[in-house]
Amino acid sequence: MITKITKRHLIGLSFIICHLSFSVALTSCSDWTDHYESGEGSEGGATTLWEQMKANAQLSDFCEVLEQTKVFRMHKKTSVSYADLLNSGQSFTVVAPVNGKFDKQALLNQVQTHKGDSVVEKTFVLNHISRNLTPVTSSSRRMLMLNSKYAKVENGKISGVSMISTNLHARNGVLHVASDQLPYMPNLYELLCDDPQLSVIGECLRIYDEDYFDADASVSSGIVEGVPVYIDSVVIERNRLLERIGYINDEDSTYWMVVPTATGWQKAWDQAKEYFKYDETVQKRDSIQRYYLTRALLDDAIFNETDQRSPQDSVVSVPYMYNLGLTPVGKPVYHVFQKPFEPKGIFYNAQKKECSNGIVYQTNEWPFTPEQAYLHPLWIEGEYAASLLIDEKDCTYNIRQENSDSISEHAFLQIVPEKNTSNWALTFRINNFLSGNYDIYAVILPRHDDVDNGSKPCKFKAAINYVDEKGEAKTFDCGNQQFETDPNKKDSVLLAENFHFPTCNYGQPDIKASVKIFLALASRESRNYSRQMYLDCIYLKPRRD
Repeated sequence: MITKITKRHLIGLSFIICHLSFSVALTSCSDWTDHYESGEGSEGGATTLWEQMKANAQLSDFCEVLEQTKVFRMHKKTSVSYADLLNSGQSFTVVAPVNGKFDKQALLNQVQTHKGDSVVEKTFVLNHISRNLTPVTSSSRRMLMLNSKYAKVENGKISGVSMISTNLHARNGVLHVASDQLPYMPNLYELLCDDPQLSVIGECLRIYDEDYFDADASVSSGIVEGVPVYIDSVVIERNRLLERIGYINDEDSTYWMVVPTATGWQKAWDQAKEYFKYDETVQKRDSIQRYYLTRALLDDAIFNETDQRSPQDSVVSVPYMYNLGLTPVGKPVYHVFQKPFEPKGIFYNAQKKECSNGIVYQTNEWPFTPEQAYLHPLWIEGEYAASLLIDEKDCTYNIRQENSDSISEHAFLQIVPEKNTSNWALTFRINNFLSGNYDIYAVILPRHDDVDNGSKPCKFKAAINYVDEKGEAKTFDCGNQQFETDPNKKDSVLLAENFHFPTCNYGQPDIKASVKIFLALASRESRNYSRQMYLDCIYLKPRRD
């Protein structure tokens, strides 16, 4: 079985070992070998790239590092060195720095360890080798290196480094001799993982790295004893969290990212943690808490530079671009930040750190407020009864549209009792609430269409259902109070002030909390109160105290 790893533009790097006949003969790799042996640059030289470099005394240090650095395949060190690779039939462009321009001994010391070998491979060796056969000419171009970095080729230089000699053709590629090593610039993700001031954030992100087997892209040879067998498996390196907040490990895009130092991050983390407490019945609750905490602090931290129309005036984070135009009228717009470079702006006084795919703006403190990032009001819209109602009794209901700015999302729920004396009840689920305090309102609209009886107030009760830390069901009866509306105006009735949810259900499908609205009217009270209700929404306003 042949396995290759693809990471967006870096395709087949871990596959290179398969055709090296000096140790293992895997004839199934012939198509791959033929592909690279047939390219431009394989003509014009009688010797391989490796033989050319070994014959050049100025490149002895570089050759020694190549001999000692092993190819990694599926995150495992193989027995194949980069000297073996460059002496094979595959075609490459190599930019070889001359002796004395890099710390050879430090690199050789690193490759003695598994982790160090991987680092040397990525940041040094692969930074000087390309699959593309790229000459140095008068025209400008970009060369994709094996570590997915792009090297700019222009004015006789590569990544700003002058060349001693160029376009030396070998049997298996092109060699350029450089006056210095090519600079390695980390991308945003690498900087977060490796910078001591930011690595606490990188650790939170790295947890979500995974190798994903892509069955659709893999080549199957059929099924043996009920199990699919693949002759060419494709495994993709991905990060599930970055797929949500922005591909900051992608060299093809350009991002801005604002992040605090370790102290500022920990302060923000500790503050947010109080709002993301899951009850004991939630499976893997620690992992779920960690995921949504990280999302809460980073969802608004990443900005795609190409999406910013007027960045001096405002910037929009990646989640907003995914949901552009979906914010209902009258609801606050999140993920948009005004005057980001001016005092109190999110980038103001930040330390700029250039990366290969953008800029990190490093701040001392987390530059957002909880209200901007995660402590949002919640609306339970009456017209969404089909998905939000979990219980109903003695009533029918209709969804009515009305083009009025005073009505949330221009629609409401008309609740009609089954009989003139019915005391109906409706229970609505609450989604994505946090473990914190809320003022809870029912927003009731006036009934100007009640021609027969004139405008009557509504009189009703309410109860809030929730679970405690152990996951046990609890009910708050809202003081067993009878609430009465003003029949002549839109009325926001306060059902519970500073109500505390001890646990949250953010991102969870299970019903953990609900609001019940019900009538408790005596028959004689029908003369003074309407049993019909126009429910606009139930509104939960968070309180940071």
